[in-house]
Amino acid sequence: MYDSRAPRTEGEEHVQRLLYRVKAAGLKMTPQRIAIIREVAADETHPSAQELFDRLRLQLPNMSFATVYNTLASLCAAGLGASLSLTPGSARFDPNMHPHSHTVCDRCGAVRDVPDLPPVRAAGRPKPALSKAAPGFEVRVVEKIFRGVCLDCAGSPSARGLGTNQDGRHKPRRSERRSHRQTPKGKEHRP
Repeated sequence: MYDSRAPRTEGEEHVQRLLYRVKAAGLKMTPQRIAIIREVAADETHPSAQELFDRLRLQLPNMSFATVYNTLASLCAAGLGASLSLTPGSARFDPNMHPHSHTVCDRCGAVRDVPDLPPVRAAGRPKPALSKAAPGFEVRVVEKIFRGVCLDCAGSPSARGLGTNQDGRHKPRRSERRSHRQTPKGKEHRP
């Protein structure tokens, strides 16, 4: 179950710290909850509830998706994590409650933490542009999201899950293609 002795690795140290914080918050330490917390604390990718459920299903066959979802919701309610909507699809869980930003890969959706360099005081009086756009709005937090392409996706087209044309160039996804049609005079028209 929960072992408060000295951890062996940095990852295990992170797991033990989160388990300690969960116990200190008064949340019940069930075998399912411990497995979910261990998995999410050891994972830097900000997994979704579905991803966690799929990983733990073989280890805990009697655990339901609702157990995973409710455990993540309990961690968020206790201030031990945050639910993030950084990419299309399911929300992702972030157990890192220290100030930080995120990188999000536009191709594969990978999410990683980026430590904030100098702490920026986000709360308090908003900047003039914000005050004009949203009068009376009080800033709680400022989040930075760096969007781009991760190292894995920056490699070959096959690594990105994309096809290539006969000449070896990148073949765009449907969402990247522009619709072209011929006008009556034979000239190309781009909407």
